[in-house]
Amino acid sequence: MSTADAARMPLTAHLKEARTRAMRAALALLIAVIIGFLTSATVLDLLRAPITELAASRDATLNYDSITGAFDLQLRIALCTGVILSSPVWLAETFGFLTPGLTIRERKWTFGFLAAAIPLFLAGCLLGFQIFPRMVEVLLSFASVEDSTILQATYYFDFVMKTVLASGIAFVLPVFLVVLNFMGLLAARSIAKGWRISVVAIVVFSALVTPAADVLSMVFVAGPMVLLYLTALAIAGIHDRLHRPGAAEVPAQEPPRERTPACSV
Repeated sequence: MSTADAARMPLTAHLKEARTRAMRAALALLIAVIIGFLTSATVLDLLRAPITELAASRDATLNYDSITGAFDLQLRIALCTGVILSSPVWLAETFGFLTPGLTIRERKWTFGFLAAAIPLFLAGCLLGFQIFPRMVEVLLSFASVEDSTILQATYYFDFVMKTVLASGIAFVLPVFLVVLNFMGLLAARSIAKGWRISVVAIVVFSALVTPAADVLSMVFVAGPMVLLYLTALAIAGIHDRLHRPGAAEVPAQEPPRERTPACSV
């Protein structure tokens, strides 16, 4: 459907299309949530692994503070799993409804942003899922061995999800820098001025999520983030050079003047 056709579509047709796409997305989400609920025990075993390892050296357990606590946690795991598994469907339905109203340039920007942001976000989430056991190990190491570590299950799950999401968002931030640069809101020179602060922030983040003695793990976390930041800086720099004022302007050459023939007497 073209932009002109979308503009001429009556309101009832828009509402009907929105309802159809919403029902498809809801059905995909429902199926994914059911799959997530059936696999919630496996997911919980993966999340419980750091606590099980810690229990070998001290008293450490997950605690449910209510009768329905275990069931509520399974529902939360199922919902998060369902949103992730059904994301290709509801993202496609959402942008299928919105893109007809966009211009060709806006469509290119939107799909370009998604093509870069989605893989980076998934890669960041995967990295966060891999490093969260190290974070649990480091943070719980401040407690004495003689103390008992009793963690509320819902709080522990929220902590893991926030860690995973933070890593995913950190990987997408360079894409936002490029988008802001393409929109003319952030110059490459401004990005370059803050490179020291950005690198220090990345190193500090990497040090917090990895054990202090494991320098190699910190490099594996910080390396990709620094590389993504430098890539965003390079893309912004190339864009500014190609689109700086006067770059595309070619001085117009004056047409040759026609010589009038000399009058002979």
